[in-house]
Amino acid sequence: MKIVVLDGYTMNPGDLDWQELRDLGAECEVYERSSAAETVSRAAGAEIVLSNKTVLKRAEISQLPRLRYIGILATGYNVVDLEAARERGIVVTNVPAYSTASVAQTVFAFILEHCQQLARHAEAVRAGQWCRSQDFSFWLTPLTELTGKTLGVVGLGRIGMAVAELGHAFGMNVLANSRSPKPAAPAWLKQCDLNSLLSNSDFISLHCPLTEATAKLINGKTLALMRPTAFLVNTSRGGVIDEDALAAALHAGRLAGAGLDVLTQEPPAAECPLLTAPNCLITPHYAWATYEARQRLYRVAVDNIRAYLAGKPQNVLA
Repeated sequence: MKIVVLDGYTMNPGDLDWQELRDLGAECEVYERSSAAETVSRAAGAEIVLSNKTVLKRAEISQLPRLRYIGILATGYNVVDLEAARERGIVVTNVPAYSTASVAQTVFAFILEHCQQLARHAEAVRAGQWCRSQDFSFWLTPLTELTGKTLGVVGLGRIGMAVAELGHAFGMNVLANSRSPKPAAPAWLKQCDLNSLLSNSDFISLHCPLTEATAKLINGKTLALMRPTAFLVNTSRGGVIDEDALAAALHAGRLAGAGLDVLTQEPPAAECPLLTAPNCLITPHYAWATYEARQRLYRVAVDNIRAYLAGKPQNVLA
């Protein structure tokens, strides 16, 4: 049996060991990255193909007659044509919930950086500003305490709930909006409609999937509902925000700031309006990528293959 990993670098840039995967197949080839032109030739002859972002749509699948299993090295599955896979009887699996803790802590890294301005103050100290100070202490910006502030969480899946729990632990009031009410939610979490959440939150964290209903959910109209002192965080999908509208709001001072780990286009084009927007922290879609989260991702991906080989596939999408 031949196993091919089309783009292993993102999950494993060298700090994880591929041996556990290699032990499952008589032959195992791992590629760091595969272009669209290389995908079919590299996957040719493989019964099992693993992909993170390399596309396996109908055109590619139709050219891989030996393919029996596609393992997605992520939770999202838009890179694979599930209908084409079903027609061929190809099993498709993903890895859910591996990055919950990692993403949730990134949300609060954004929030705490906004409140404390750690990088700015550390740079000031390194530049000698504290050495020259007449006082034992100084601060360059207003500092904000989270206790008593209101956190609005849009989307109450695993990550959204983890963020809500962290907010509660910080002493924040927590509002939440979800596609469907969560009757088992704790008493401290107040569920409300989206407009109420946007209007009443000091911090807003987005955790919704990108669908027709959520595309550009944050736009000129919804941004106008937010307090000018509010801080917006997005670790879900870039497409849930109208980037032009958010950039305009930041430039006009209608929003205190934003922390974004995702953008509509990744990597972004140089002309992306948010790259030059004030008070906008952007990280390179790395909230999921702690060592521990990648370990879990790898472990579940290997377990998915073991389960498939044992005739009891798990985490099946198709």
